[in-house]
Amino acid sequence: MKVHLTLNQSHSNYHITMEPKRLYRSKNDRILGGVCGGLGNFFTLDPVLVRVLWAVSFFAFGMGFLAYLISWIIIPEEPTRN
Repeated sequence: MKVHLTLNQSHSNYHITMEPKRLYRSKNDRILGGVCGGLGNFFTLDPVLVRVLWAVSFFAFGMGFLAYLISWIIIPEEPTRN
């Protein structure tokens, strides 16, 4: 979550704006679609750990591949920064 704090010294006013954290597919840290990199950034985890957990869910439960494809479609790609 991004926090912006504006101080006005002449009137002692404080203005705090909090932007919600958004989930995006990563453009920089990707192997296929950037889903695991985006989840790692969102939850402040190492993307390798997210990839390992995703692989375990794929082989152990069989739902990892379908969940990855759905996530790839639903989660928007990270916007370009100016």
